[in-house]
Amino acid sequence: MIYTPAFWAMGVANFSQTASFSAFFLLPLYLLDHGGDRGDVGMVMGIFALTSAICRPWISEMIDRIGRKRSFTLGNVIMVAAPLAYLGFADPLGSGYLWLLLLRGVHGIGMAICFTAAFTYMADILPADRFNEGIGMFGISGLLGAAVGPLAAETILHQAGHPGLFLAAAGFALLSLVVHLPLTESHIPTMHRSGPTFFTLLRRGKFVIIALLSLLFGLGLAATSNFVAPLAAERHLGVISPYYLCYSAGAIATRFVGGRLADHFGENRLLPWGIGMFVAGLAILPVTHGTLLLNLAGIFAGAGHGLLFPILNTLAVRDEPGEVRGKVTGIFTGGIDTGIFAGSLMLGYIGEWFGLPALFWAASAGMAGGLLLFGFGPPKSRKTR
Repeated sequence: MIYTPAFWAMGVANFSQTASFSAFFLLPLYLLDHGGDRGDVGMVMGIFALTSAICRPWISEMIDRIGRKRSFTLGNVIMVAAPLAYLGFADPLGSGYLWLLLLRGVHGIGMAICFTAAFTYMADILPADRFNEGIGMFGISGLLGAAVGPLAAETILHQAGHPGLFLAAAGFALLSLVVHLPLTESHIPTMHRSGPTFFTLLRRGKFVIIALLSLLFGLGLAATSNFVAPLAAERHLGVISPYYLCYSAGAIATRFVGGRLADHFGENRLLPWGIGMFVAGLAILPVTHGTLLLNLAGIFAGAGHGLLFPILNTLAVRDEPGEVRGKVTGIFTGGIDTGIFAGSLMLGYIGEWFGLPALFWAASAGMAGGLLLFGFGPPKSRKTR
């Protein structure tokens, strides 16, 4: 059975946590308002993903060692505290710049813990024969959070400024903390370390391909997360939240059919379609000068996201024992975060030197490289063995 009370409780917690995280999609506007440029946006936004990726091996080991729920609780505490700390910055890109980078790094670690622990928890409780469906439907909670977070943040930003945005993000994270506390642990960890290490698993061919595909996915996410708001502001397209609403709508729509199709036909048959739709969503943005094309770009990119995330997640954990699920989920999510960091930094400077259209062309070309990688060595799933 997929739709248990634990499924719904963790879904609400994941929604709230993602809303808190995605409220910071508007942080680039805060940086630009304080005298920053696109390079600063890339650095500040990218450091979040850098620390998340660097710490992922140890986070993954922790999740397998102390349990999924305990780890999620720890991540939630960080996610409540970090947004409140942003309130202390009077000169974020001057005397407080190094402290801002440090805070962004801690914030990224908190999100990495929550993200990895939540999806490892779901890997434990979902039935194997409906795993794509279960992960896809659970992921809707995050997609809704990704739509609600920027919408709420943009509304609050206009009414209460950046302090209101930070308080709202802390409030979302606090709701996640409260909602998940009654849950029981999904996997009872042993007192001693068992099974292969994170880096041992990473050397396996299956996980090399998954990590690289996840990295390219993260590159695309860096573009949609960090640079759509500056594009909309530069071209005077009005509020940006409809883009993220369309993005989430596209992703949610694919979840209702994509998971069942992947369970039936196999993940590898649908993976290229997910890459192709995300590439299309990125390629539309450079030629966007009105809200219609902007929202269409959101739908395509969201639909690609809606297929790619659960498929890559399923390929990572399929047939893996409970004592290593935290680590293999960490390989998948860590690959995404590495791509987000590298993409944020590189795309930020591409945008600064060559303009925002070049930034999005570069991101779409990078994502298209996933099709070549997939052609040379698709990861093996149960359906293709």
